[in-house]
Amino acid sequence: MSETSSPQPGKPGGAGRYARPDSGALVLCGARLADGRTVDVRLGGGRIEAVGTAGSLAPQGARVDLAGYLLLPAPAEPHAHCDTALTADADGPASDSAEDIQRRTTEAALLQLGHGATASRSHVRIGGVQGLRALEAVLQARRALRGLADLAAVAVPRVLTGAAGANGLAMLRDAVKMGATVIGGCPDLDPDPAGYVEAVLEVAGEHGCPVDLHTDGADPARLGRFAAMCGGLRPGVAIGPCAGMARMPRSVAARVAEQLAAADVAVVCLPQGDCTGLERNGTRVSRPAPVRLLRAAGVRVAAGSGALRDAANPVGRGDPLEAAYLLASLGEATPEAAYETVSSAARATLGLPEVRVEAGFPAELLAVRGERIAGVLSLAYSRIVVHRGRVVARTSAVREYCDSVDVALELPRQSQR
Repeated sequence: MSETSSPQPGKPGGAGRYARPDSGALVLCGARLADGRTVDVRLGGGRIEAVGTAGSLAPQGARVDLAGYLLLPAPAEPHAHCDTALTADADGPASDSAEDIQRRTTEAALLQLGHGATASRSHVRIGGVQGLRALEAVLQARRALRGLADLAAVAVPRVLTGAAGANGLAMLRDAVKMGATVIGGCPDLDPDPAGYVEAVLEVAGEHGCPVDLHTDGADPARLGRFAAMCGGLRPGVAIGPCAGMARMPRSVAARVAEQLAAADVAVVCLPQGDCTGLERNGTRVSRPAPVRLLRAAGVRVAAGSGALRDAANPVGRGDPLEAAYLLASLGEATPEAAYETVSSAARATLGLPEVRVEAGFPAELLAVRGERIAGVLSLAYSRIVVHRGRVVARTSAVREYCDSVDVALELPRQSQR
């Protein structure tokens, strides 16, 4: 089986060859929807203009044949570390030059885009000897990706309490002024976790930023206090990966889930395992947060990819459909509910508009070869990604079998050479 992806922007034959949203309508023809209908979908101005039965929408511009594809709302990546991605194979410490961080961030975001994630949220460490250098490089990558994918930067300070915290607070405010749109961090690593959260909420309130914090979530009392502190904060609070909740007695975890739901705190789980944000010194968490229990309590649960070939994990695909597949395979969600965690729930957690394959909704779509969600989560090889009404990435796969296979099936055969 061979697999190809669209080249990087700016290269000959790259994704930039596709028409921009204002260049005319695009019709997606013969696509299958999750409810079983086969439809044509006309896009224009970055939105879905019309959905009709197959063959009913005459192309007024370009057309894409989606026969054999399932058309879905595009997923989003709610928890990435693009600045440290793709460093696992480095000889020695990974380069922290602005150029290399920007290159890694761009490559990681394009990898996620090729899998279907038209928007992502990347957590970026600030402070220490590096200061704001990594954040500046990520913001440069965000500008370079404009029109291909939406990338939000989360400022992640190291320490915010005590004598060392004053510098961290000042740098956090500078990060927001530079362009970080989300306040993050890891209270578990601060000497005063409650004080850390208070500082984050103070800065977020000053600037009207959402909050997205790393926590293992193993302490139910701490999670309860956190929920009480964050309740009602707008534009929203997310925590993750909260794998520690899976190690709690079920009754305790259920009580915590109710507290998080009452405070409208979203949970971003990482089915692949923890990320560099928690610094587990090489130990791995084998099970994600209890997604089924959290959803039953009314908590919004999004699923992210987390580590992408970095110090936390030497492998990783940056693929939202893999995150959904893992949740379904672990029994934490049906395939349909698992896909919701990487699409509608992920988009809501990122503060993005809802997407449905209906007229009037944003044209953020993913077409995957297959008939049903369970099938595409299992064998999601060929994909077509639509962002703001234009095709921005294509991945295709071809499988052939040698002619010595003697079974009563119509198998694709390798060409004779």
